[in-house]
Amino acid sequence: MKEVILTDRAQQPGSMPYSQAIKVGNTVYVAGQGPFEPDTGMCKDDTLKYQARRTLENVKAILEAAGAKMSDIVKVTVFLGTGADFNEFNEYYKEYFSAPYPARAITGVSQGFLVQMDAIAVIEDRKD
Repeated sequence: MKEVILTDRAQQPGSMPYSQAIKVGNTVYVAGQGPFEPDTGMCKDDTLKYQARRTLENVKAILEAAGAKMSDIVKVTVFLGTGADFNEFNEYYKEYFSAPYPARAITGVSQGFLVQMDAIAVIEDRKD
């Protein structure tokens, strides 16, 4: 059974036809998230540092609403906008992930902002 995940702590879909995430069993499929503030829907800074962290915070908030953690992510797709530095992005990415890192695809696109990312997480049974 599909469960729609929606939190006010991440970018809102508004009138767009998508869900922040869908949870099926112990798997969470997070829709593409960008550097948009949850309360305003705006991107308030054009630096890669801000946009990478805001995007990752949106993903994190959605996962938490689904009962998952960043460490449950098994696959991400990252879209870096024109002018985004791959090596700099990796520094911010490593603030949210540690080894073993999720499988990842990364590509450059022209989208008007510097980072967008989707994710798939599998919630493992926890003993904590």
